[in-house]
Amino acid sequence: QVQLVESGGGLVQPGGSLRLSCAASGSIFSINAMGWYRQAPGKQRELVATITRRGSTNYADSVKGRFTISRDNAKNTLYLQMNSLKPEDTAVYYCNADILRIGISSSYYYWGQGTQVTVSS
Repeated sequence: QVQLVESGGGLVQPGGSLRLSCAASGSIFSINAMGWYRQAPGKQRELVATITRRGSTNYADSVKGRFTISRDNAKNTLYLQMNSLKPEDTAVYYCNADILRIGISSSYYYWGQGTQVTVSS
């Protein structure tokens, strides 16, 4: 079985920074695209950023220039560096990964448990 474990969330002041991590473990053959999503209180879940296996990235307009998505394929880990945080960034952040498991013919999207990010004075 595959598990995505997130860490790095917390309370931060506006203008501050946080670094989120998402470590994948289990019977993994390879990880294709990965991404970060977030869901603010009373809002729908939205895409924050995605990254391909070879490092091609895309960002939501609201975070462009402030957030950086990256990955370490050797560690099966996804990162989100969040700088210049705003109160509007407050949300539960979820890790997503398209993973091909050993012995299984097709990949499947897995979700992390979510980590709370609160930006407030």
